[in-house]
Amino acid sequence: MTDHILLVEDDPRLAEMLTEYLGQAGFRVRAAATGADALAQLAAAPADAVVLDLMLPDMDGLDVCRQLRTHSDIPVLMLTARGDAVDRIVGLEIGADDYLPKPFEPRELLARLRAILRRRVDGRRDGPPALRFGRLEIDPASHRASIDGAPCDLTAYQFDLLLALAQHAGRVLSRDALMELLKGEQIEAFDRSIDVHMSRIRAAVEDDPRKPRRIITVRGAGYLFAKAQD
Repeated sequence: MTDHILLVEDDPRLAEMLTEYLGQAGFRVRAAATGADALAQLAAAPADAVVLDLMLPDMDGLDVCRQLRTHSDIPVLMLTARGDAVDRIVGLEIGADDYLPKPFEPRELLARLRAILRRRVDGRRDGPPALRFGRLEIDPASHRASIDGAPCDLTAYQFDLLLALAQHAGRVLSRDALMELLKGEQIEAFDRSIDVHMSRIRAAVEDDPRKPRRIITVRGAGYLFAKAQD
């Protein structure tokens, strides 16, 4: 089945090049040059993923992502030319699944796009039974985490991080170990984006994210998912 991609990019030459490149890779691509057009297109015809530039003429790409996340968990790959780590961190905090700084190689964009789509597909397949830790349930088959039946607000990547920790409950996992478990995620060794995702996961699954009981930071070593939970 062909995946439908919405490319939100106001540079016409880049948009044309990426549309052609992704089309040759087997995707069906439609483009939007503004945030308002992107939101309108998604309301009229859903897509399987969004490639979203941060710098748009009518509104900030971060605002587009925020609005999407109020009603949709569609995978979002964020493009940024600002070169500021703060933008990337904010983007991840508000729900982007991945980011790619400009300039970039089209092959890398393709690889990252396929990765976030693959995680979505893998989550829909039949898989192992749900994991239960007190009030928290983590269901690999539906790619869904919930507390007392209420869904947790997590992106696909954040769910994968939570699942990796839960499947190794009681063990300390370093950032390198987590990246290995997620099989091929290209996160630079000194990039703190995993820490940003962990903060978002805690906000979704902890009763008090400032005093976490489920996901514990082990200073200098990594993260520990606690086995015993209320």
